[in-house]
Amino acid sequence: MDAHRTSDPVLLTLHAVRVLGFASSGAVAARSGLATADVEERLEDLRARGWTTRSEFAGTGGWSLTDAGRAEDERLLADELHERGARDVVADVNERFGPLNARFLAAVTKWQLRPVGGNAFAPNDHTDFRWDDRVTASLQSAGRQLGTLEGELAAVLPRFAGYAGRYDAAMGRVLAGQHRWVDGVGIDSCHIVWIQVHEDLLATLGLERGTIG
Repeated sequence: MDAHRTSDPVLLTLHAVRVLGFASSGAVAARSGLATADVEERLEDLRARGWTTRSEFAGTGGWSLTDAGRAEDERLLADELHERGARDVVADVNERFGPLNARFLAAVTKWQLRPVGGNAFAPNDHTDFRWDDRVTASLQSAGRQLGTLEGELAAVLPRFAGYAGRYDAAMGRVLAGQHRWVDGVGIDSCHIVWIQVHEDLLATLGLERGTIG
C-alpha cells in the first residue's frame, strides 16, 4: 500500500514486527507495505543495532523485537504522533474502540461456546444455525464499525489502512462456512486482525493493555 510510505520505513518495519509479534520477512513486508527485499535488508540492519532478533520456533523462522527495539518503536511512534498532531484523533478512536472491543470479544465467545442445558461452557458445535447467524451478524457489524474507525485513523496516520479489508476477507471465509476464520491462529482470522488493531492503537498512544484512556 503506497499510503504506508508516508511513515518512516524504519518505523514501519519495527512496528510491523511489534504488531505481528513473531513473523517472517514476507509477513513483515506485507504488513508494512514495503518491498520484501528492502525489509529483509532493513531487518538485518536493525538486528545489528540490537533492535530485532531472529529465531526458529517449531521449524519456522521469524523476527521479533528486543526490549531495545520495542523502546525504539515507542519513541518513533511518539515522534510521529506529535509531528502529525494526531494524538487527539487516535485517542478518540481508542476510546470508542473500547466498547466495540467488548462487543467483539463477546461475539467470539458466543462463537466458541453455546450453553446447553446446565453447561454454560459447552463448545459450540455449530449445529444451531440461528445461533451462528446471530453471532456472524454481530461480527459483521463489528467489522463495519472497524472500517469507520480505520478511516478516521488512516486520514491522519495512513499506516493504519488495511485492517478492515483483512477483517472483511476473513469474514467472507466465515460466511462461506470456514469456521476457523473467526478465531483461528496461524491465519489472518477476524480475531488475529482484531488483536493487531488493538495492539496498534495501544502502542501508538504509548498505553499498556488494560490501560483506560
